[in-house]
This record gives sequence, C-alpha cells and structure tokens, in this order.
Amino acid sequence: MAVPEEVRGSPVRRIHPLDPVSLLAVGVSVGLLLLLLLGLIVYYLWRRKKGRSQYEELLSTGLSVPESSGPVIPLSQDSLAPPREIPFTVPPRFTTQDHGDLKNEEEEKDEEMKMEAQRDVLAHRGSLSVRSRYPVGTVLVGLYAGPPLNEVVAPPPGMAARLCFSVEYRHISEQLLVSLMRLGNLPPRFHGNVTLVELRRLPDDRRPRQAKARGTGPDPEFNDCFVFQVSGVCVPQSTLSVCVLSVELDGKRHAVGRVLFPLEGELGQAGRVLWRDLETEEHPQCSELGDVQVSLSYSPSLQRLSVLVLKARGLQRLTDAGVCVQVSLQIHTQVVKMKRSCVVKSQNDPYFHHRVTFKLRSQHLDEACLRFELQEPHAVRSEPPALLGVLVLGPFMYARGQQLQHWMDMVNTPQEPVELWHALGRAT
Repeated sequence: MAVPEEVRGSPVRRIHPLDPVSLLAVGVSVGLLLLLLLGLIVYYLWRRKKGRSQYEELLSTGLSVPESSGPVIPLSQDSLAPPREIPFTVPPRFTTQDHGDLKNEEEEKDEEMKMEAQRDVLAHRGSLSVRSRYPVGTVLVGLYAGPPLNEVVAPPPGMAARLCFSVEYRHISEQLLVSLMRLGNLPPRFHGNVTLVELRRLPDDRRPRQAKARGTGPDPEFNDCFVFQVSGVCVPQSTLSVCVLSVELDGKRHAVGRVLFPLEGELGQAGRVLWRDLETEEHPQCSELGDVQVSLSYSPSLQRLSVLVLKARGLQRLTDAGVCVQVSLQIHTQVVKMKRSCVVKSQNDPYFHHRVTFKLRSQHLDEACLRFELQEPHAVRSEPPALLGVLVLGPFMYARGQQLQHWMDMVNTPQEPVELWHALGRAT
C-alpha cells in the first residue's frame, strides 16, 4: 500500500510517560489536604465535646433556692469566666413581714383605690369617657344618676303643678344633658294613673323621648337622664319642650300640661335644679290680645290638612259688630287658599267651630304654614275689617315655641287631632 507524500514527510509525535517527580508532588499535596481536613474535623468534635461537658457541669452545680425567696440564676464558680458573663441574682419578691403589717397595708391600698375611683367618677360625672380600670362596653351608673330626692330643693310655695329638672351643656362633647327628677302638686284626678313625659328639643327633634314615672300620687318620681347631641351654635336657638301625660288603665291619655324652656341664656349655671310650672288649661293665662283654640289633623294617605277653629277668649274688641276668623294656607310667600268664617256677635268669648280642609302634599309639610287672623268687621262694608290678632302655625321656617310644637305634634301623629290654645300676636 502506498503512503501519501504529505504523511510521509510530516514528523511523528511520541507520548512520553509521566515524570516521577510530578507524581510525587501531586501525592504530597493531596495528602496534606487530607490531613488538614481531618485535623479540622477532629478539632470541631473536640470543641463540641468540651462545650457539652461545661454545660452539664453548670447544671449540676445548682444553688438551693429557699421557698420564700425569688428565683435565682445559678452561676458557675469558675474564676476564669469571660468578661461578658456578668454574674447576677434576682432579688426576692416578698420581704418577710408580720401578718398584721401586711393586712394593714392591704387595707390601706383598698381604701386608696376606692377613694381614687370616687374622685374619678366625680371628675367625669356625666361624660362618656371610660378609664382603663373599667372594661370597654360598660356604663357607669353614677354618670347618669340624678341627685337623690332628699338633696333636691323643695318646690316653691303654691298649688300649681310643677316639674323639677336640670339642664347642662358640655361644649367639649357637644352634648345637652337633661335630667328629669320629679313632678310636684299633680292634680288629684291623676294620682292613680301612670304619668308619662314626652321630651323634645325644638326645632329639630320630631320623635319625642319618653320617660315613665316610678310611682303614682301627687309627686311622682322620674330620675331619668336624656342626652341630646347638638352643636354649640344651635343650642341658643333651641327650646326644650316637656309634655306631661296621664295614662289611665284602658290606655286613654290626658294632657296634664307642658313646659317650654328656651335654652338661650339659661345655661350659665350648669346642673342647677329648676322648677317650672306646667301650662294647663285649668288656669289659663290670657295674653295681651287674647287666645284662640285650634285643632290640627293631617292625613298622609289623603294628603289633606284639616283645621278646626273652636273658640277664642280675652279678645280686645273695639265694637259690638262681632268677630270672624280667617284661615289661609301659605307655601313660602304664596297664599294657596284662604277661607273665612261667619261673624259671631254678642259674645265675649266667641265660639266659632269653623272647619277648614286644605289639599297639602307630604313633601310640602316643611314649607307650608297656617295663618289665622281674628277680624272685627267694619260698619261700612267698603272699609277693611279691624285686625284683633294674628297666629301663625308651621315648621321652624315660620314658627317657634308652642306654635312650632303644635305643628310637629300634628306631623308626628297622623290622622289624630291635636288641640291647643295659642296666644294671639300683632300683625307684622
């Protein structure tokens, strides 16, 4: 077989065996590495074993702890301890004292805690703040309890029915607190009935707050507290209305009287006990121009406002021509409808019994008002009649006090007639 020329002329490479010196160097280095690794393993095991033996020795040399002393941390007695290991002991929890001394200290602590609790209640009387010693969600009865009846001042002299209450306003929490205490000189025919009180803050509250007396007789007791959330700007414009009712066994209610208490200028002495006479129909106090008795009723389903003018008293009549009453329904500044009764002659206290009905939607109850004018016709028919007095019943936009209360009672008790006496005012 012929060999190519290229192969024939090229040099041939020979493989030489490994040098013995190189083999010896590699073996020595590998051996040193193995010895070093073995030494590290042995050193690690030795340190671990030594640490475990020291820990067992530390546990075995524990100190005896007396029964009355506190916990003591056992320490090693080795004087060559590292600087970071600082020996210390926990002082005993209780010191040895006589049983009598311990009992005296416990009694003193209990008395101090009671006194502190009493001071805390007095400092926060009536507020809704809860301290850390009381669980969240509980109510402190002392914050809302009124003063005992034996501490309440005696009622003023007289035989009029009176209401005892107190009013306080707290500017920080914006809360008006009203405490009802008791009634005095209740009429004899109401002694055996249950006494109820309906309380409102005019002009905002539409639904009354109710309180039931805890007893019967001439001086029933209440001791109830009511909290109204109201801003400081609205307080001077508010009036407290308290209506006293007597409920028979069959559920029939009788109005005993009411108290209208304007809050403007009356909150200077917070928490003072107040006595106010109930305004009753038995002892009417006629106004300067006279009074008129009106009954209101509203039906939401029929959207109908029924007005009944019953009678008048104490009118300042100019002639004997007679008296008539004119009733008009007004929405904002527009007169929707007007009706006039017949002229009643030759009576000091005229009896009208004039019934009027108006169509009024429910959404207009806060925008409408009723205007009553008692007029005395002129001898000459072409001349306008003389105006004896004016009465306006309506919401807060038009009325205040008892006139506003009458309108709200009508709205809150639909289809039930609400009858009240009102003082006549001058035309504006």
